[in-house]
Amino acid sequence: MRKADEQGFREFAAANAASLRRTAYLFCGDWHTAEDLMQSSLMKMYMAWKRIKDLDNLIAYARKVLLRTWLDEKRRPWRRAEQRDGELPDAADATVDPDTTSAKLWARELVHTALLQVPPRQRAVLVLRYFEDLSVAEVAVAMGCTEGTVKSQTARGLATLRTVVEKLDNSSGRVAS
Repeated sequence: MRKADEQGFREFAAANAASLRRTAYLFCGDWHTAEDLMQSSLMKMYMAWKRIKDLDNLIAYARKVLLRTWLDEKRRPWRRAEQRDGELPDAADATVDPDTTSAKLWARELVHTALLQVPPRQRAVLVLRYFEDLSVAEVAVAMGCTEGTVKSQTARGLATLRTVVEKLDNSSGRVAS
């Protein structure tokens, strides 16, 4: 690869790695796997950089590569057999009001846990639409499907998410505010 092309890729990767990692986390629910997905996606883009560097919307292409990489990873049998039981505790921030923080963390954890129970394609649509703030057309391009499919998957995903959140909320015994 020429030096100018490599520098262009490095700039792109540095500017977008955090966003891709966050999106990958929302897809898979694990920061370590998200890091692997982001790195694999960037590797694939690096290998194809000569062909793709002049695309109009590189970040949209990167999201598409990330989505496909995640879906490929989900299909691998060894990934399904892996158990993730342990959780590391978060360090407390003494400067934040504990009551407010507790409510925010509870809500975030509730939504995140529910999101992980939504089927993969519906979850992908929800993440791209509501966390990445993409339009229906942009999600359709990223997922390689029609706009109608995005709309139906969004509706089904939201319905599933709503049902799971209600079930989790009721089982926690906490009253939603």
